[in-house]
Amino acid sequence: MMRVLFSGGVFAAVFALASIASASDTLLEGEVQSLSGDKVDLSKYKGKVVLVVNVASKCGKTPQYKPLQALYEKYHDQGLEVVGFPCNQFGGQEPGSPLQIREFCTEKYNVTFDMMDKIDVNGPETAEIYKKLKSFPRDPGDVKWNFEKFLINRDGEVVARFRTKVEPDSADVVKSIETELKKD
Repeated sequence: MMRVLFSGGVFAAVFALASIASASDTLLEGEVQSLSGDKVDLSKYKGKVVLVVNVASKCGKTPQYKPLQALYEKYHDQGLEVVGFPCNQFGGQEPGSPLQIREFCTEKYNVTFDMMDKIDVNGPETAEIYKKLKSFPRDPGDVKWNFEKFLINRDGEVVARFRTKVEPDSADVVKSIETELKKD
């Protein structure tokens, strides 16, 4: 008979690793609603590199829509998806209805990447996808402001988090996207 003994620390580490693997397995599962009111099954992004961004129309960082759209256009054929989640939790800077948000994004920035319905990214009503995104082991915690960016690899794992001040077309973001797109 073989006995396997785990000390508390080793068992906790094994359990923590299993929990991380489990969280990444389910990151791209479930449904969200698009700005047009359609249900979107997040599994449609499996096998893609996905940049998830909490967006707002009346923020000083709203011009980040332009480089986000440029990234989408440049890398979409290689497997990049950009997904915007409007959020009104930071200074009330996304007060519009879904129709108003969609019109603003398309008319002002020609956004063609997927835009979802308004959600909470922090607090008791946090959307499920953001609960998972914010548990990224290298940079966990609440979203601090609009236009935080999470990069998800083809395996559905968060591989990078970029705070608001990091522009979407910065060398760090572009390098991270390109690195993940090269992996199969």
